[in-house]
Amino acid sequence: EVQLVESGGGVVQTGESLRLSCAAAGFRFDDYNIGWFRQAPEKEREGISCITSGSAATYYADSVKGRFTISRDNVKNTVSQQMNSLQPEDTAVYYCHADYLDVVDGHDRYIEVWGQGTLVTISS
Repeated sequence: EVQLVESGGGVVQTGESLRLSCAAAGFRFDDYNIGWFRQAPEKEREGISCITSGSAATYYADSVKGRFTISRDNVKNTVSQQMNSLQPEDTAVYYCHADYLDVVDGHDRYIEVWGQGTLVTISS
């Protein structure tokens, strides 16, 4: 089946680090852009990082720039996010996301896959 499975969430103290991982299965991973989103309680889901299929470029939300680093391994079909200097406002469920725009005979087909999420809690 097509799926993304996150792992690595947990409880840490302010200022500490955590590394999240996402394993992909059931689709051509190397064709997809991969991103991390997060959703805090009673808040909208927020895109925080992404990496292109060929790892040529990475992008970060201002809220995490300089603290979070996204990377991928197209051989192992995994993506990771190193999170440093964590703050209480980083507390959220973190989701792995993959997308791909398939263009065939002049027609576009947008494909996306979401993981189930992993909870990250930073205590103050």
